[in-house]
Amino acid sequence: QVQVVESGGGLVQPGGSLRLSCAASGSIFSTYLMGWYRQAPGKQRELVATITRGAITNYAGSVKGRFTISRDNAKNTVTLQMNSLTPEDTAVYYCIVQGSYTYWGQGTQVTVSS
Repeated sequence: QVQVVESGGGLVQPGGSLRLSCAASGSIFSTYLMGWYRQAPGKQRELVATITRGAITNYAGSVKGRFTISRDNAKNTVTLQMNSLTPEDTAVYYCIVQGSYTYWGQGTQVTVSS
């Protein structure tokens, strides 16, 4: 059994910051890739950022320079620091953990609004 649990979502004003965290636990023997996707109402789920076990990162163009992804391999955790948020960042954010299998978290709501 594998658990992927996100935390840190909420309501923030435009220009503000939020920090999302994700912890994977259970029968995970390898976590090559960890990261974040998001899904806004009426839109498809899209990649936000990913990071490999060797710390190679990949960002969506829309968040590059504003978001920073990091991970702790020993704890199987991944963090997304989001700065300069805009209303277009409003979405449900999902953590992804990929090793032998792919696991998703339940999602955490991020709302950017004044």
